[in-house]
Amino acid sequence: MLLAGLGLIVKKRLRAHAVVMTCAFAVSCLFLVSYLYYHARHGATRFPAAGWPRTIYLAILISHTILAILVVPLSIRTLYLGFKDRVPAHRQIARWAFPVWLYVSVTGVVVYWMLYRMRWP
Repeated sequence: MLLAGLGLIVKKRLRAHAVVMTCAFAVSCLFLVSYLYYHARHGATRFPAAGWPRTIYLAILISHTILAILVVPLSIRTLYLGFKDRVPAHRQIARWAFPVWLYVSVTGVVVYWMLYRMRWP
């Protein structure tokens, strides 16, 4: 959705961009609620490997976690400015919010894959 939203704004399809980005925000909120609920009920999962795989995993996880915390106010502010039609301010913050949000989205999948789907020696 983030990449679709970017493509739409590049094509100057403002209304479609607003819809897609609002949907991206809603899906992110639903994910966050489900993630917090799951971890409140089940706790943390320990990474099963040691050595270099663990170092890589922790580096990705730490950067993901810090930026995931940062993306919350960034995305809220970006969405707010867009809805208020404050285009220059919206563009300025979106230049920061978009890559952070995209990084968090991609690294979230990578962390999940490394933790639950990858086979470690």
